[in-house]
Amino acid sequence: MLAVILFTACQSQPANNDVAGAEVKTPADPKTNLIGTWRLLTHTTIKKGISTVDDYTKGKQFIKIINGDHFAFLSHDLDPKKDSSNHFDGGGGAYTLVGDQYTEHLDFYSDHNWEGKPFTFTVTISNDTLTQRGKEKVEKENINQEIIERYVREK
Repeated sequence: MLAVILFTACQSQPANNDVAGAEVKTPADPKTNLIGTWRLLTHTTIKKGISTVDDYTKGKQFIKIINGDHFAFLSHDLDPKKDSSNHFDGGGGAYTLVGDQYTEHLDFYSDHNWEGKPFTFTVTISNDTLTQRGKEKVEKENINQEIIERYVREK
């Protein structure tokens, strides 16, 4: 299923052309700025007033792929151990975007306690940087925290 999501996210979209073959300009859709492949730079967790920052530019890599209505994320260690215990993580599902409110509906994940939950974030895009900020609450995992993720658009 993850392969299907990734394949769909990488599909190119045909240009909008009128009868004469000239390109038709359509109003800007906020989703068009969000669509693409994003590489995570930092992940900040704020729990009980204490901030922890994970730097994803060293030792590990995390990407998020967003198409018109679904997202997928993949993460792995950059220096895998020889015993093949490389930490790999992935998940995805549908999303909605209303203004700057981006809600991920986690349909697929290795830890089923996280599945079926909506996660709402405020998103901002400045040049090639996406920032998403929101709350993660998963009662079965005893998680209630704020997160801030900073991504850069892959070229």
